[in-house]
Amino acid sequence: MFKDYLQSIEGVEVYAIISMIIFITFFIGILIWLFKVDKQYIKKMRELPLEKDSSMNFGEVHYKNPDKKN
Repeated sequence: MFKDYLQSIEGVEVYAIISMIIFITFFIGILIWLFKVDKQYIKKMRELPLEKDSSMNFGEVHYKNPDKKN
């Protein structure tokens, strides 16, 4: 079905080439960023889901009780 539609488009081969170039450029960009990024940043991001800090839990809502004195 899609083959018939794509065959009717003139110059459809260009889309495949453009998409491959975009993919390769993005992939190489990510690799370059990976080698240039600070290793402490990578370590912090890797450990982020394991932290017990309640301020990082976006799904939880914490309300202060105005009647309760700390």
